Amino acid sequence: MLNLSSIQAITLDLDDTLWPIWPTIARAEAALVAWLRPQAPLTAALFENAPARLVLRNRVVAARPDLAHNMSALRLEVIRHGLAQGGEDTGLAEPGFEVFFEERMRVELFADVLPALSRLSAKYPIVALSNGNADVARVGLAEYFHASVSAHEFGIAKPDVRIFHAAAAAAKVPAQAVLHVGDDAGLDVLGALDAGMQTVWVNREGAAWPHDSQAHVTVADLGELCNLLALAD
Repeated sequence: MLNLSSIQAITLDLDDTLWPIWPTIARAEAALVAWLRPQAPLTAALFENAPARLVLRNRVVAARPDLAHNMSALRLEVIRHGLAQGGEDTGLAEPGFEVFFEERMRVELFADVLPALSRLSAKYPIVALSNGNADVARVGLAEYFHASVSAHEFGIAKPDVRIFHAAAAAAKVPAQAVLHVGDDAGLDVLGALDAGMQTVWVNREGAAWPHDSQAHVTVADLGELCNLLALAD
């Protein structure tokens, strides 16, 4: 159970906690393909072919392990390599990435998210804590967040305890005073437990818990979390 009296701040995962990520990525990849098609048709065809695109991405990941925690730089490099592989203009990589990224920021929030963020942020400072490259300002949620810590900026990803401790520092509270909320049992819950935080597993799909260590609380959505924290509507 949660120790409500000890909670002074909340760290909050983004992708698949506040919005479904894979429909968002699919739309962004489709926008990139549509933009490439008239000016780099071979690259567009490559990126439209999911298995070929995955082979290319894996090749880039293997060649550039330094980009493992920087999703934006990795995506840009994949686009650049795709253009080079097709013998097309690699100068299109940067504007192509911007087309992708603009669409990647057009997220569709789960229905419970805005009411919950309003309730949570009225009582606690909230710090976004993500391994992805979503920008809370560009997705229109900046008003609810005290700060944001991401793997691509920090250089270290969840479940490493250092990024959790960085998020606690951004909230200006000790790790043991933080409640971390996220959907990934390993990256979010186990990482936060190792960092000394209280944890909430957001289990929207009703999945079975896969680990020995347990989250302090499991909720189906953020509205349920607000009710547990006894936050007023």
